[in-house]
Amino acid sequence: MDPHAAKYIGAGFCMIALLGVGIGLGNIFSSLIAAIARNPSAKSEVYPVGLLGFAVTEAVAIFALLIAFIILFVA
Repeated sequence: MDPHAAKYIGAGFCMIALLGVGIGLGNIFSSLIAAIARNPSAKSEVYPVGLLGFAVTEAVAIFALLIAFIILFVA
């Protein structure tokens, strides 16, 4: 197999992680909206936890993108 083709295949496999990130972000924000809609007075307690979940989930996407770039341009 051509080494360039293997690099592209490996970077493509890294991007599969973004599917999970998209699903995770959808779950986080749908749960956040549902929790605030059910109990608006709890927004000050629920909202920071939702943002923390967003940040951690988005970090996984950034790490996957970083690994894909490393595979493509460094290795």
